[in-house]
Amino acid sequence: MTETLPAPPLPHPDVSRPADWVLCSGCSEMVYAKRLRRTLGVCPECAYHHPLTAPQRLSWLLDEGSVRALPTGRHETDHLGFVDSRPYPDRLRDARRRTGLDEAVVCARGRIDGHPVVVAAMDFRFLGGSLGAAVGEAITRVCEVAEAERIPVLLVSASGGARMQEGIVALMQMAKTSQALRRLDEAGILTISLITDPTYGGVAASFATLCDVIVAEPGARLGFAGPRVIAQTIGETLPEGFQTAEYLLEHGIIDLISPRAELRGVLAKLLAVGAGNAAVAGEPAQVLVRDVAELPERHPWEAVRAARRFGRPTTLDYAHLLLEDFTELHGDRMAADCAAMVCGLGTLAGMPIVLVGTQKGRTPAELPQRNYAMSTPAGYRKAARAMRLAAKLGLPVVSLVDTSGAYPGVAAEEQGQAVAIAENLRLLSGLPVPVVAVVTGEGGSGGALALAVADEVLMCANAVYSVITPEGCASILWKDAGAAPRAAEALRVDARSLLGLGVVDGVVPEAEHGDHLTAAENLGSALVTSLLPLSRMDAATRTARRHERFRRFGAPQSSDTTEATERIGATV
Repeated sequence: MTETLPAPPLPHPDVSRPADWVLCSGCSEMVYAKRLRRTLGVCPECAYHHPLTAPQRLSWLLDEGSVRALPTGRHETDHLGFVDSRPYPDRLRDARRRTGLDEAVVCARGRIDGHPVVVAAMDFRFLGGSLGAAVGEAITRVCEVAEAERIPVLLVSASGGARMQEGIVALMQMAKTSQALRRLDEAGILTISLITDPTYGGVAASFATLCDVIVAEPGARLGFAGPRVIAQTIGETLPEGFQTAEYLLEHGIIDLISPRAELRGVLAKLLAVGAGNAAVAGEPAQVLVRDVAELPERHPWEAVRAARRFGRPTTLDYAHLLLEDFTELHGDRMAADCAAMVCGLGTLAGMPIVLVGTQKGRTPAELPQRNYAMSTPAGYRKAARAMRLAAKLGLPVVSLVDTSGAYPGVAAEEQGQAVAIAENLRLLSGLPVPVVAVVTGEGGSGGALALAVADEVLMCANAVYSVITPEGCASILWKDAGAAPRAAEALRVDARSLLGLGVVDGVVPEAEHGDHLTAAENLGSALVTSLLPLSRMDAATRTARRHERFRRFGAPQSSDTTEATERIGATV
């Protein structure tokens, strides 16, 4: 049973003392209360995001008239007969009286820009938003509703951690909520976490960081151990901005930071793509070249020079020109966010997809910032995370490759570069969703192949793909880097040669240099041409066909192998 949740007006930060002016907690400036209400609790002077109550959060996030409360229940959970300075039941009664809530979480179903969602929003005013049995039960029930109705989940966290007054029972809520999210993973249902300030302890180490996408408000703090615990336990000096959203984005823990004014739009885009409803309008223009005879002969070194020409479209250029509702995701959820690798969700010609690709940079200044598109292990692990999300949601993967190779530095080796690449090769080989890879510029060695184990591998006409750079080959075999043109010819790195070898399945015509719009139109048509037939296959046929595609390289062409290849090819 549900009831309509009231939509209270947004008050100033201290709801207990209405006033015309409010002292901002961020900059200590006096702010006119009505102005603060108009900015959704964000200080117009310093952009500090004041906390919202759970009812405020729900009434603002969800479409007007769509909000239906889910009962959390009033649990009497004093399992221990716990008493500190006051008995635990007295503290519960006081929290209920002060906040008007039954517990530290409010749950509801509703819509965000028309997209259905089930939401659980925590309220820090209620015993520090602590995770007790009632909160764990409410979060779990929200996940069960989402599983039963097959709609996405949004979990809004604000917590100091597990509720000490409930002892070990509170600790068990971490496991209980985590297994509820695992069931949603198995069911293929999108989960989104919104981190608000603060989120610590058992909440941070369970449902708040287990969702598919983690969004944080600016300045929101997230961590397992709080700063005081760290200081008291090991006496370590903490870096500036430690555990803030900005720090966590840099260190690969969260996907993105969204100011409150933009948050509804961000969530709506994620929900739109996560719904996975494909509706491709019409047939794409036929631009792909699949016959070698249609491609002009030229020296492979010319292709190398063209592939490296500055000003070619990058992965982000293609993302913004081709995809609607594109949202970039960040981080490997371990330690870093590699700027050389771009991942995100978007819609291609009405078809929701996951995009992964190397990013070389749009300007000379951006090239070193993007590490010249040479990905670190964190980049490959970020791509793997995006590809696993694609498998969970049943979305096709498009990978765009333009890199001379994986980053060869000491730090990359220490962090397991070879392992990260190998893991991606294995993951892609069995991914149950359609995968199309396009070499848009340089395709260098294993660093490129880690994104290109695909059902169809395409190349732009001026792209190159090779086991090593021509200069590297020339230096090793001819002891002369100046012999790079000769090496390029020997390696047959150009699109015409690779189409003839069967390494690529089609070639995308090039636009005039600098004409990014036409380049995107050509690429978009080629991608849809490849994805549509792949999406009509069942997963088993598709993965078997992908396996056979790579199995045949270097294998003797016996009659049995040829027949098996033809049988699988006939399913396209």
